[in-house]
Amino acid sequence: MALPEERFPFLSGRSDQAFFADRADRPLTTRGVTEADLPELLRVDREVFPDEPYPYFVLRQHYDVHGDGIFVLDDGESLQGYVLFATTSDGGVCWVLSLAVAPGQRGRGLGRRLMLEVLRQLRGEAVHEVRLTVEPANAAAIMLYRSLGFWSEEGVRRDHLGPGEDRIVMRMGL
Repeated sequence: MALPEERFPFLSGRSDQAFFADRADRPLTTRGVTEADLPELLRVDREVFPDEPYPYFVLRQHYDVHGDGIFVLDDGESLQGYVLFATTSDGGVCWVLSLAVAPGQRGRGLGRRLMLEVLRQLRGEAVHEVRLTVEPANAAAIMLYRSLGFWSEEGVRRDHLGPGEDRIVMRMGL
């Protein structure tokens, strides 16, 4: 099976290059997060996950511990999305902890672009598997992950993230 970058070659450029323009014709760039981005990261997280956003201190701790595992979509004025991922201590498995694209930017392939950047980076490391969880009702995310090569053989895990927090655990070998 072809790697996602091979199936979507138009998206496999360098991460520091602009790849889409937003609706105001500002170029969107994928780049690593900086400390100055934390307020904007919080804003995007609250827009995308209004019922359960990460508290600021959690985003701060992720930045401090896994700062190289956060990519953002930057239009030069504000952030339009992010992906947060962390590798296990043995370096063999990476978990995608959160993927978010601002509501006004959805449906444009930006989540795919963020995920492809994560997969590109992880292929250069000793990571052999990528895992993530997704809400069973989030059909768009499930379709995105499947199109990239993720799969699940377990079905829905009841109460995976606590009471009433069902998730599908998906994985992809690298």
